[in-house]
Amino acid sequence: MIRLKRKDKKSNRSATSASIVTPEERPKMRAAGALAAEILDKVGPLIEPGVTTAQIDQLVHELTEAAGATSAPYGYKGFPAHCCTSLNDVVCHGIPDEKRVLKEGDIINLDVTPILDGYYGDTSRTFPVGEVSPLARELVGVTYEALWKGIAAVRPGGRVGDIGHAIQSFVEPRGFSVVRQFTGHGIATAFHTKPEVLHYGKPDTGDLLQPGTCFTIEPMINIGEWRCQILDDGWTAVTVDGKLSAQFEHTLVVTESGVEIFTLGKDERNPLCD
Repeated sequence: MIRLKRKDKKSNRSATSASIVTPEERPKMRAAGALAAEILDKVGPLIEPGVTTAQIDQLVHELTEAAGATSAPYGYKGFPAHCCTSLNDVVCHGIPDEKRVLKEGDIINLDVTPILDGYYGDTSRTFPVGEVSPLARELVGVTYEALWKGIAAVRPGGRVGDIGHAIQSFVEPRGFSVVRQFTGHGIATAFHTKPEVLHYGKPDTGDLLQPGTCFTIEPMINIGEWRCQILDDGWTAVTVDGKLSAQFEHTLVVTESGVEIFTLGKDERNPLCD
């Protein structure tokens, strides 16, 4: 679940600190991340025309509960569902609805965050609904690869700006835009902490990445303008021009030698290694 970019960072500095995960805590983060990935692995194949986003939410709830976990989004600042279902021009925080029926050609981002033994696993994927247009397919592919470009920029001693630069410099030459109003975030035993992870920016800027720093990378990529607006429900963010948006997300930790990803899917492989 994405964090709204802070307008005044100074006013928030005392509110949260960076999430540092010790080597002893990493097994619990692995378990929470594995559960998040498992939920998407199981729900993904069921996403097809005729399914409602409320049905997806109910399945996420059942899978989470069966694993002895709870859904972090449910009740978070009043959010009414167990996951976010962001369809087509919805950038993020789409609210599941029994009246929202998936149709052929849609794309939908499913964002889940189970809490298991007090630790949060946060991940999302964008799924095609049936056959989608070539442009929608390209958008989803570029967004997924952009996530991995960002992950590849993570190293101990690096900075958050390295991540944003890697994503932006990959996405924009391909004719797409990077959403700037929402960010990745620190996470571990709290939902949203430092660091704030922008998906654009300059290298060697921003917070220092040290071993144990735990956070999400979750680029939102648009076909048109990067700007978005929040609807009257106070949650749903949509593109200002009505064009498609896609997103992928992983939770990870900086290690002594690089990075460990906690939310890899069962058959997921780094596309940069292909």
